[in-house]
Amino acid sequence: MTNQRQKWFYLIILSIVWGSSFILMKKALLGVTPVQLGALRMIFTSLFLFAVGFKSIKRIQKKHWIYIVYTALAGTFIPGFLFAFAIDHIDSAIVSILNSFTPFNTLIFGAIVFGFAFKKTQLYGILIGLLGTLILILKGADLNPNQNYWFALLIIIASIGYAFNANLVKKYLYDLDALAITTGNFLLLFFPALFVLVLTGFFSEFEYNNMNNQSLGYIAILSVVGTGIAKTIYNKLVHISSPVFSSSVTYLIPIVAIFWGVLDGEKLSYIQFFAGIVILFGVYLVNKRK
Repeated sequence: MTNQRQKWFYLIILSIVWGSSFILMKKALLGVTPVQLGALRMIFTSLFLFAVGFKSIKRIQKKHWIYIVYTALAGTFIPGFLFAFAIDHIDSAIVSILNSFTPFNTLIFGAIVFGFAFKKTQLYGILIGLLGTLILILKGADLNPNQNYWFALLIIIASIGYAFNANLVKKYLYDLDALAITTGNFLLLFFPALFVLVLTGFFSEFEYNNMNNQSLGYIAILSVVGTGIAKTIYNKLVHISSPVFSSSVTYLIPIVAIFWGVLDGEKLSYIQFFAGIVILFGVYLVNKRK
């Protein structure tokens, strides 16, 4: 398979996997707290990656480790908790649409921090995306007065972390294979995540009943498939394409996430749907080559 076909194949697979992750997080939160969800997700993923990719750590050189630390924090640790808190307060479908800010931030910080080119059309795309996001949040707050849409800001912050992660992988970890990067990330995150989980009282207070066991099952799927395997594929995608193209997986993620959200009874008005289209059009302009 050529790189051109391979990158589109990876993009579609990631959109399905990550598009389904929002509803999995929502279901998992029925039995655990947001902090426990974030920590357990990292622990489960770490155990999986240690089993399948531990030997790949040998390929990480001394010069790589500082960037492995940065990508672990920006691309996994911080966003993992931010998404859990956001989905605990606003609909998973809305969170998936807000996640479309990742390509915007990838471009902005890629230009400002990493020296990548910036086109006028892409600036228009950013402004259009901001407009769509404002409509989405304001209408969502009106449609769901019981939900706290200030938590939408957590997704914007998380998308900045993803943006730094993609640019760091492309610029500083280009000579390291995807499995080594991902395994290295979770090698660093395992003990901090375990420490956080202990602080929540999980081991002393968690009750093993049907609902809570289901939550652990959702987290296991989310961790192995949605984080471990998916992040390895994502790092591979960054290697064979570009940070902005890779972050464009957020074009397709909302389609999958909205399907699951509506199926689960979440409300999405026509205005919110329109706002989502506006955001995706902005993302399209950001990624347009000419």
